[in-house]
Amino acid sequence: MKETISVKKVVFSGILIAISVIFSFFYIPVGVAKCFPIQHMINVIAAVMLGPAWSVGCAFVTSVIRVSTGTGTLLAFPGSMCGALLAGLAYKYMKNIFSAMIGEILGTGLLGSLLAYPVAVILLGKEVAIFAFLIPFLISTLGGSILAGIILKTMDKTIKIDNLKDKF
Repeated sequence: MKETISVKKVVFSGILIAISVIFSFFYIPVGVAKCFPIQHMINVIAAVMLGPAWSVGCAFVTSVIRVSTGTGTLLAFPGSMCGALLAGLAYKYMKNIFSAMIGEILGTGLLGSLLAYPVAVILLGKEVAIFAFLIPFLISTLGGSILAGIILKTMDKTIKIDNLKDKF
């Protein structure tokens, strides 16, 4: 069955991307990295509301805009996109907000931090240890995932998320 692109999904994605870009100024410096919890919050929300492909798309577009405007680095790509993908897949198969949060944490904190190493060394010319991004990425994704969990659980109590997703 071919899925048609919903204008509502495009608009919702644009809103999530805008929120992420607007709040790019809010970061927490941890070691060699800048932690952007809002990006990870958006990843989980997009994963739950839109699915894995759309979530990765939101993370990619946000990273492109942040790098283009100087509010992010190339490290934004592996961290945000891996987290968005695993969060989306976890929610798709487990239908559980907590599983999306865990997917984001594992995707960004573990996979994204390891993939950031070659990006830093090869593309950015930085000398860093292979696990240099693990703690900063974990801190960033933990904060953002918890925020997303609170927002999504609150939404689910007031308006059922499944009912809202049916509108897309």
